[in-house]
Amino acid sequence: MSNNSSSSSSGISFLGMLAILFIGLKLTEHITWSWWWVLAPLWMPLSLMIVILIIYAAVKIYER
Repeated sequence: MSNNSSSSSSGISFLGMLAILFIGLKLTEHITWSWWWVLAPLWMPLSLMIVILIIYAAVKIYER
């Protein structure tokens, strides 16, 4: 038998579970949110990172 003690984790993240929950609630009409907000757990982290990178680049350019 192989004892795999590596620390790699496989599975769904918290934001992935939240997205699945919101999609299920939207499809069963328990919430009436826009699809933009239902899918926010999927696109919000990426857009937040892009905004942070833009601000960082602007600060670096301004420092020159």
